[in-house]
Amino acid sequence: MTNVLLFGLWYWELDRGGPVQRARRAGATPDFLFPQMSSPKYAPAGWMPGLIDYLYVSLTNASAFSPTDTMPLTPTAKSLMGAQALVALITVGLVVARAVNILS
Repeated sequence: MTNVLLFGLWYWELDRGGPVQRARRAGATPDFLFPQMSSPKYAPAGWMPGLIDYLYVSLTNASAFSPTDTMPLTPTAKSLMGAQALVALITVGLVVARAVNILS
């Protein structure tokens, strides 16, 4: 849970310079490509991702160990998503190892 919240907030702060910069500069280059941005039929005109969108990206990245519907576009976004997947994988590995150790 901490992994999802922490990385979700980092994604929110990273994309296009953070929420304040996104509000000021609508045409800034995105760090993440959301499905709603690729086709106007998926969202109303002028759609911008909110905190819940970044938390969802974080949740799916941590549970699938890879990007699902939202693609990272910049090296920083790719690095953060890779780090999150690695942290999630290590956490699962430690929990499984501990469970096996307890059962032995």
